[in-house]
Amino acid sequence: QVQLVESGGGLVQAGGSLRLSCAASGSIFSIDNMGWYRQAPGKRRDLVATITRGGSANYADSVKGRFTISRENAKNTVYLQMDSLKPEDTAVYFCTADVLTTGRSRIGPWGQGTQVTVSS
Repeated sequence: QVQLVESGGGLVQAGGSLRLSCAASGSIFSIDNMGWYRQAPGKRRDLVATITRGGSANYADSVKGRFTISRENAKNTVYLQMDSLKPEDTAVYFCTADVLTTGRSRIGPWGQGTQVTVSS
């Protein structure tokens, strides 16, 4: 059993910053890619950013230059630093991870999501 728990969401004015965290725990042998997705009301869940175990990052065009993804492998934690926030960044943000369990199963759990609201 593996759990992902996000934190750090909230309400911020346009132009402001927030830092999201996502910690994985449970029967983890190793974690490969980790990522953040977001879902606005009435819309599909879209990729925001992903990061490999080695630290190579990939971003959606809409957040390039404003968001930074990072991770601490020893803590099984991924972060999303969000700067220059815009009202259109308002969404529920979810983290996910490519996990190899101690039982040698590969799973892709999701967190419960954290709300980010950007006011204009």
